[in-house]
Amino acid sequence: MTDLTVAMTLLMKVFDKYASEQGSPNTLNKAEVKNLLTAELPGLDKAMECKDVAASLIKDLDINKDQEIDFTEFMVLVTALSCILKD
Repeated sequence: MTDLTVAMTLLMKVFDKYASEQGSPNTLNKAEVKNLLTAELPGLDKAMECKDVAASLIKDLDINKDQEIDFTEFMVLVTALSCILKD
């Protein structure tokens, strides 16, 4: 597999891992978002202590306003964070 194919596969696996913790296996709820951010992006721990980052992200990224993050909305987050880190 190419590097890009591996990266895409890993993104799908990470999403599925956390989405399957509770509720719908196709979306992330507030607790699942928080678990994902804590485990996969440990550098955000201090920011998460200061305010409810998971709730804020759900509100900002939840395009269809269903109080959960689907894979498309998750990819918006990943893309935005990647752009920030690249700069």
